[in-house]
Amino acid sequence: MSPLPRSAPAVRRLMGGQTPPPLLLLLLLLLCIPAAQGDCSLPPDVPNAQPDLRGLASFPEQTTITYKCNKGFVKVPGMADSVLCLNDKWSEVAEFCNRNCDVPTRLHFASLKKSYSKQNYFPEGFTVEYECRKGYKRDLTLSEKLTCLQNFTWSKPDEFCKKKQCPTPGELKNGHVNITTDLLFGASIFFSCNAGYRLVGATSSYCFAIANDVEWSDPLPECQDISSLIKTIDKDFKISDILPDCREISPTVKAIPAVEKPITVNFPATKYPAIPRATTSFHSSTSKNRGNPSSGMRIMSSGTMLLIAGRACVTLTVLLMVLVTIG
Repeated sequence: MSPLPRSAPAVRRLMGGQTPPPLLLLLLLLLCIPAAQGDCSLPPDVPNAQPDLRGLASFPEQTTITYKCNKGFVKVPGMADSVLCLNDKWSEVAEFCNRNCDVPTRLHFASLKKSYSKQNYFPEGFTVEYECRKGYKRDLTLSEKLTCLQNFTWSKPDEFCKKKQCPTPGELKNGHVNITTDLLFGASIFFSCNAGYRLVGATSSYCFAIANDVEWSDPLPECQDISSLIKTIDKDFKISDILPDCREISPTVKAIPAVEKPITVNFPATKYPAIPRATTSFHSSTSKNRGNPSSGMRIMSSGTMLLIAGRACVTLTVLLMVLVTIG
């Protein structure tokens, strides 16, 4: 506590009965004012951590300051990371930042046990355990644990989980099973048929995990004899519908009229001009009328006489007229 202010008579007695100068009185008054209560100075230092001061130099009562761990350090779970200003003093805080290992190594044959899935603090000497993934089985002769070493790296893991093996695929009749590597989890096999045979089914299969075991993705295919397959097709072949009626279509052909020459018959005092030939048109018949030529041909005459056919008919007509004239 600050001392009580002195009275004026007491000050005069100290000065030998004389009145003190004004400057001295002002100084005495300043010394007699009690100090401010409750404000804290800068928070204490914490190893491997820095306080978040928010740009302040003085901290009133009930002020809380939080620390952040330096790079390479992490907060120890469950430990306090802040201080409180109370009665012009900061609360106590213990060292809470420490070095640790990163997230445990990811393994292709095993996964971290679920009890460590949400943990993010792995100090020196800390140990984690793994369990085999699907398609793998545990090798009991090797350790499934990893430890955070003194240099804050994880120990090297053994391959404590081995691949499971799929069953032997068997023999492919009239064909071959090509095993390129092995029959372990993840391996693939390929199928082919001998010459003269056709493969029916999958051309390959791979070993995959199902539940707690492994098996082949596809069964063995079948190699069918091509010749027997053709016979089966011929035997079962049927016409699905009536065959279409295909007809040959030819354009209408018109006969070119021949140029007639005058026919002269030597009779006494008689001369007959040649009879002009009639223009004929021929129309192609369909396949149904090929057996009856007369039904497929029409002969048109420009005169009164219907010609049966060609030059022979003209000649007969002329002879008939000559005989009538003579007779």
